[in-house]
Formats: sequence, structure tokens, C-alpha cells
Amino acid sequence: MAEYFKDLLTSMFSSEEAEVELCFPELLNSSCIKQNQSFLYSLLLSIVLSIISVLTVTLNLLVIISITHFRQLHASTNFLLLSLAVSDFFVGFLVFFQVMMIDGCWYFGDLMCALYCFLDIAITSASVGNMVLISVDRYVAICDPLHYPTKVTLKRIRISVSLCWTFSLFYSTVLLRSNLEQLSRNSSCAGDCAADIGFIAIVVDNIITFIIPITVIIVLYLRVFVVAVSQVQAMRSHIAAAKHSKVTAKKSEIKAARTLGVVVLVFLMCLCPYFCISLSSQDTLFNTLSGVYVISLFYFNSCLNPLIYAFFYPWFRKATNMIFTLQVFKSGSSDTNIL
Repeated sequence: MAEYFKDLLTSMFSSEEAEVELCFPELLNSSCIKQNQSFLYSLLLSIVLSIISVLTVTLNLLVIISITHFRQLHASTNFLLLSLAVSDFFVGFLVFFQVMMIDGCWYFGDLMCALYCFLDIAITSASVGNMVLISVDRYVAICDPLHYPTKVTLKRIRISVSLCWTFSLFYSTVLLRSNLEQLSRNSSCAGDCAADIGFIAIVVDNIITFIIPITVIIVLYLRVFVVAVSQVQAMRSHIAAAKHSKVTAKKSEIKAARTLGVVVLVFLMCLCPYFCISLSSQDTLFNTLSGVYVISLFYFNSCLNPLIYAFFYPWFRKATNMIFTLQVFKSGSSDTNIL
């Protein structure tokens, strides 16, 4: 019986036709070959990726509207969340292109291919940079709370975020310089969309956008965890009423650190499989079924962040309710007490 169900599932997800199909049949020998997949598998994958794309765009748009609209949310930490939401918002559109490439063919031309590769690297770099900034923000807030208001100002955060995005765009331009200069020569066949940056560039890219940032994030959050635990123990011993306000402030900072710690942990869990495959130089795995799951998990992280905010942040739930009920269009809604 077990063998029967195994054969049944295999037949469902295997291609029924063995004949070769081309991405562009009219081009004959110059066209790429479509991936040999069953209709059911392609349909299920299209549905899953489409749902991820719509949710990612919608949820991150809610975060962007919430933080930009309500004045109470114009804080330094929330501005970092806004920057992360912007990068995650654009990831939702990248997932849409993944849906269109399920059969392994690129139908949008060389120019769109170059733009897609450029945005993919730039947005990924910006997301990693935002995570590093969030980790630094929580490190200063927990480890040096007395100087946090003077060290981490809204102006400095804006400058840091601007530099993060500027570097990401510049970095993507440098990495894809040769690909952008000769668009049509990068594809081995019509219907292919892949950036050829070379093995050395791949190694450098993984060091800059993965190894160094992840090391910094882990080190900072380990330090934050140690200090937060010691502060919790200290707060439990301070029960005097005169110190109540100070304790409350520390609790809010620790709660924020815990929430953003979850965001960083989910970020690492979703991105590590992708970069580990890239570091192992086994790029052929990206063309297999497991590669599809790894890439989908990579993009799914951008959908999870707003869900984490909804679970941990009451202000996000309240802001979302006001957006859906169209209360944000009322006069003076931006001054609503959202916290």
C-alpha cells in the first residue's frame, strides 16, 4: 500500500510528457528549454508564490503607512522598521517574477532581466544592512541606555538608512557592471536570466552581504541578551516606588529588544540555507526542487516580519484597524494616540 501511494505521488508531480519544450519555439536552436514539470506541481507552486507575493506587498504596505502616518511612531527604532518594510515591500514584487519563471523561462527581455538582477542584489543588501542597523540600535538601547537618546537620534538614523540604501545600490551596480554593459551577451539562450559575476565575485558577495553582517548581528545580540538578563534581575530587586518609572522604561526597551530579536532570528533562519548553498558553490541546486524551496524561504522572510509586528506590537494592530476602517482619512488622525 505504501508503495502504491508513493507511485501515485510520484506520478502526480512528475511530467506526463517527455518531449522537449522550448521557451521560444519560433527561435528553434537559440531558445532555452523549459523545465520538465507536471501541471499540478506548477499550479501548486504558482499559488503558493502568488500568495506570498500578495501578502508580502500588502502587509509591508500596512507597516509603511502606519509608521509614516502616525506621528507617535516617528521614533528612531520605528524608522529602521520602516526602512526594512520598504525593502521587504519590493521583495514582494520580486516574488511575482519568480511566479512567472516557474517553467524556467524568462519572457521579459534582457533589459528587465538586468533590472531584476540589479534590484535582487540591491534589495537583499539593503535588508541585511537594515538588520545590522536594528541590531546596533538595540545594542545601544540596552547596553548604554543613559546615552541612547543622544547617540541614536532620528537625524542620525536617517543618515544611516540613507547610507545603507546608497551603498546597496552602488554595490549592486559594481557587482553587475559587466552584465549591465552587455545585456544580450549574458544569456546562453533566449529565455535565460542569470547574472554571470564569476566565482571570486560570488565569494566576495557572500562575505560582504552574509558572513560579516551575520557575525556582527550575532555578536551584538549575544551581548544584548547577556545585559538584558542582568537588567531583568536588577529590576526584580528594585521595588521602590521612586524607581518605578525607570524600571518601566527599561522593561519597554527589553521588550523591544526581544521583539526585534525574534525578527533577526527569523531573518537568519530564512537566509542561511540560501547563502550556505551559494557558499558551497553548488549553484546547480537552485535549479532543483530543493532549490525552489530555499529561494521561496528566502523571500518568505519578508512576509513574516509584519506578522511578527502584528503579534508583538499592539500599535501595529491598532494602526492596521484604523487603516482598514478608513479612519486615517479623517482630519487629525495622524495625531491619534496609537501607543
